[in-house]
This record gives sequence, C-alpha cells and structure tokens, in this order.
Amino acid sequence: MRRLNRKKTLNLMKELDAFPKVPESYVETSASGGTVSLIAFTTIAFLTIMEFMVYRDTWMKYEYEVDKDFTSKLRINIDITVAMRCQYVGADVLDLAETMVASADGLIYEPVVFDLTPQQKELQRMLQLIQSRLQEEHSLQDVIFKSAFKSPSTALPPREDNSLQSPDACRIHGHLYVNKVAGNFHITVGKAIPHPRGHAHLAALVSHESYNFSHRIDHLSFGELIPGIINPLDGTEKIASDHNQMFQYFITVVPTKLHTYKISAETHQFSVTERERVINHAAGSHGVSGIFMKYDISSLMVTVTEEHMPFWQFLVRLCGIIGGIFSTTGILHGFGRFVAEIIFCRFRLGSHRSTSVPLPDGHTSNHLPLITDNSTH
Repeated sequence: MRRLNRKKTLNLMKELDAFPKVPESYVETSASGGTVSLIAFTTIAFLTIMEFMVYRDTWMKYEYEVDKDFTSKLRINIDITVAMRCQYVGADVLDLAETMVASADGLIYEPVVFDLTPQQKELQRMLQLIQSRLQEEHSLQDVIFKSAFKSPSTALPPREDNSLQSPDACRIHGHLYVNKVAGNFHITVGKAIPHPRGHAHLAALVSHESYNFSHRIDHLSFGELIPGIINPLDGTEKIASDHNQMFQYFITVVPTKLHTYKISAETHQFSVTERERVINHAAGSHGVSGIFMKYDISSLMVTVTEEHMPFWQFLVRLCGIIGGIFSTTGILHGFGRFVAEIIFCRFRLGSHRSTSVPLPDGHTSNHLPLITDNSTH
C-alpha cells in the first residue's frame, strides 16, 4: 500500500510539473542559436552588473509637512570677515516679533588680515566652484546630503604665513539663538546699544573715510551645525566700490530634518537673493551702510530621508531581467528563422521554375516532369 501511495504521489507531482523536460534526442542545436545564446548571456551579465550598482546606490526622499514647532529657538551660525577694524563695527539681530534687539553676546570679534593666503584662496576658489555647480546641477545637493557627517569644520584653515601685517579686518564668528520668526541680522558701523524705542549704533565717532564693508562669508547656516553641508552663502566675497555701500541678503529659511545612514540631525536649508547699492541721499538712495541679512521662516518643514532598494525588490528585478531577456531573444530568434525559411523557400521555388524540359513538338516546359512508374524503369 505504501508503494502504491508513493507512486500515486509521484504521478501527481509529475502532472503538476510546469517545466516539462525534452529528451536530448529531440533537441537540435544550431550556429544561429548559439550566437543568440551568447548575446543573451552577455546582455544578462551586463544588466546584472548595472542592476547591482543600482542596488548599492541610495537616493534621497523628500517629504513636506507643516512646521508646528513655534516655541523653540532658531540657532544662527555665523563666520563673516569685514574689512574694518573690530572697534568700528557692531553686529546684532532685530527680532520683528518683539520689536527689540536680540542679544548677540555669543559672537566673537577677532582682528584678522582681510587678504587670504594662497592656500586659503585655493580652498575658497574650490568652494565657489562647487556653489556655481550647485546652481546648475540641483541633484548635487543629494550628494552633499549623503556625504554629510560630523567632522572638523569646512571653514578656511588658519593662516600659516605668520604675517607681520597689522590686522585690518574683523572676523565675526560664533552662534546666537533667536525666535523662529522673521528677523534682521546686520553688521554696521558702531557698537549696538539698547534703546527703549528700538536700537541704535554708535557711529558718530567713526569717520566716513574708514567705511569699508567689503566682506567675506566663510559660513552662514541655521539650525544644528553640520560641517559637511555646503550652504548657499559659503565662500561669498563682496568688494565694496564705495565707502557708503549697503549689502542686502534676503533669506528664506526652511526647517529640514535630515536622516541618512551617516547622520540624523535637524537643520535648516535656505535660499537667498542678493542686492547691493551705494547710499546717496542726494540721488534718492537712502539707507544705512552695512551688511543686512533679512531672514524669514517658512511654514513648511522638509524631511529628507536616505533610502535604499530592498533586497527582495532587487531579486524581483533581477529575475525579470533574466526571464525577459531569455523570452525576448527566443522570440527574436524564432522570428528570424521564420523569415529566413520563407526567403530560402521562395529562392528554391524560383530556381525550380527556371528549369525547362523539352517537349516532342519543339516547345519547352518550365515545369518539372512528374515522376511515374514508367519513368523509373
């Protein structure tokens, strides 16, 4: 009984076989089939390698939602060098929500030389080249997000030439915290002093001939400091053509949550529009000489996540490639053989029709004579 049950089970399994085997005596090989098989195997190997490279690669996924966090503080990271002595300039933030001057005690004023060393110029030139490419190729931002990691700052390296030149500029660097509302960070002549009706700067003691707001922005970012990220204003250098000149930067800040395989942080992206003009009251160009960065916070928040192709999806795509190539090449090979057989058959028929058979009355017949029993004797 057991043997009978086993035979029934085996017969049932054979009936369910979706891959019937063809005896080798019925298999016919050909040179054209071998050529097509070689092409198919080469294509499969090439596409498999390309698919594996796609599997190893990652991409950035962007999701948008409303930013509901209104109570936290916004951190501003600043590293700006102004071509004026530190005692002549002052930096502060005007908060538009409370119409008062936010404290800028977290900033450091460091006397430096404005001209860069050859090594610093080379790094700045590379940074400006990256900025120009980012404006043309927006997909490069994904590469920057992927390569972001907590490492030493990408700011300019310290001077190594031990220059004896006296400092003629002021490097203002550090960070400060402000409310998450629109504001105005500015650097102008004179130190800022608190005032109940606004704010003011002690600019009366500084002569107009010493005004020079040529500046270099080594770093400006919002939120958590991520050294690997290149921000839109990093590497910017502006040279003033007049003593009384105003530089304006209109910035739109977008809260961003960054989640990659290397880092997870809450930072902020921003876009900027630049404008500069000479202050000339006689010509109707009013204002105050200095550097003004007016920022506004977007109500949308962006979540940037680095994603990877699942392994099961890679297997499905790989099976689709292999099966699709085998099926396609088989169809093309069969179609090619069908066309070739039709052409050869027509050629053979044409050659048979061209043969002539002489008749007894002197005429010729292009048809082949029938083979009968009498003709065989």
